[in-house]
Amino acid sequence: MYNETVMKEFASPQNVGAMPDANGVGQAGNESCGDVMKIYIKVVDDVIVETSFLTFGCAAAIATSSMATTMIKGKTIAEALKLTNKQVVKKLDGLPAQKIHCSVMAEEAVQAAINDYKSKVKKSN
Repeated sequence: MYNETVMKEFASPQNVGAMPDANGVGQAGNESCGDVMKIYIKVVDDVIVETSFLTFGCAAAIATSSMATTMIKGKTIAEALKLTNKQVVKKLDGLPAQKIHCSVMAEEAVQAAINDYKSKVKKSN
């Protein structure tokens, strides 16, 4: 069902765990259906210097969380906001059609984390 790239990312995910000093946290998914993805970002001088995630879900959900956090690390906020689910799927060498929603969750969680960061910055100014 899953290709080698997805299985590798699932078996050895990058950036796993909660980040206590994150200055942006975003969540996507639905607890009632089972997939929940939480993305943490630490931003310094408009650059995402650290990322991590906690995901409750299938192999595709974990693989897309790992890949998305890897893809935005080192990017500016503006660059990270351009991340799309299609880019995540491409980087994973594809996903089964019924698992594309996992990549959408990754995109949404990244956007939510960035929006959370922006709202905190706005409040402190």
